[in-house]
Amino acid sequence: MGKRHPALARLDVLVGRWTVHPEVEGLGAGWTEFTWVEGGRFLRQHSDAEPVPETAPLAWRENNPLPTTQLIGLDDSDEEFAVLYADARGVHRVYRMTFADGVWRMWRNVPGFHQRFIGTLREDGTAIDGRWERSADGADWTLDFKLSYRR
Repeated sequence: MGKRHPALARLDVLVGRWTVHPEVEGLGAGWTEFTWVEGGRFLRQHSDAEPVPETAPLAWRENNPLPTTQLIGLDDSDEEFAVLYADARGVHRVYRMTFADGVWRMWRNVPGFHQRFIGTLREDGTAIDGRWERSADGADWTLDFKLSYRR
């Protein structure tokens, strides 16, 4: 295999284990871990948590996606990343992603269910504050949930 593309180095700041705190009443913290695979050509993200407590909202109890796995790779034609996502429900998705200047963005535009994520890395690298949003038409967006990653 050849040299690792330099754009992948932008993701080095994500490597390691993070505690994930969704801002959803009754839902506890989880964790996510980023590790390089295939000699640093792909970044793997694996997320999980303790079982969803009975105090969590019904929508979370019925649709808990955990554990999830994401495989992040680079499209060197435009230096955007592609994210392959799979979860415990059997859901599989493909997202586009950028990570630059401390801002992490992911999105997918699928008729009837558009999604986007934006997270901001704190200067000291110890936290990311983010939010997931959704839209039925790609024009009118609503907050799905906020979350934070902490080292």
